[in-house]
Amino acid sequence: MLTIKEEVRQIIEKLPDDCSPEDIQYHLYVLQKIENGLKHVKEGRVISHEDLEKKMQKWQDSVKF
Repeated sequence: MLTIKEEVRQIIEKLPDDCSPEDIQYHLYVLQKIENGLKHVKEGRVISHEDLEKKMQKWQDSVKF
């Protein structure tokens, strides 16, 4: 398993030489979100697509446009 420092180094190596600091920040942000999502799955902190649709429908029904 790679350390965070090694993962960051790999990301930077894959980016073009003319990338901006914002490009690096974006890729680190995406990596963090993926890792958080995988952690949630491992912990069972997920809901089904059907349950999400039901929650969204309840929210939409409660919002007045």
